[in-house]
Amino acid sequence: MTQPISVIAKSLVRERARTGLSLAEVARRAGIAKSTLSQLESGNGNPSLETLWSLCVALDIPFARLLEPQVNKTQVIRRGEGTKVVAEQANYQAILLAACPPGARRDIYLLLTQPGADRISHPHPPGSVEHIIVTQGRARVGLMSAPEELGEGDYICYPADQEHVFQALEPDTQGSADR
Repeated sequence: MTQPISVIAKSLVRERARTGLSLAEVARRAGIAKSTLSQLESGNGNPSLETLWSLCVALDIPFARLLEPQVNKTQVIRRGEGTKVVAEQANYQAILLAACPPGARRDIYLLLTQPGADRISHPHPPGSVEHIIVTQGRARVGLMSAPEELGEGDYICYPADQEHVFQALEPDTQGSADR
């Protein structure tokens, strides 16, 4: 079996640190020698499939986590940066701050709005939920059937698989949306 031992070594160290278990305890739970685990964490050795499975059970992780390098990605979007999407029928802009990786469904937006026409959103896919925090100004937000007036620091959560609305009630109203 060909393995990227350096990836496995880093994964073992990371996952053992996450659990807070000692080298001896993980080795005991996996049924391997402490020296074997020490060698693997140092990037030496040629572990069998059985050894790797035992370590995964001891660390309570899926097998794939040992073989996938951890990606630590920091992203900073400064005020005024980012791609803006502007509504046609309301003075409403959304800046995508974070999109979910494939297989997940969550996007985070910064909202920049002005009083005027309501921003009416059609229903999103079934089961969608939207979270809004008003960070500046005031807005009327929520389901078309029962919108709520929110001020700075107020939060609302509602089922977004129904028609919903966002209307700025003051100039330069801002917020964040997570859906």
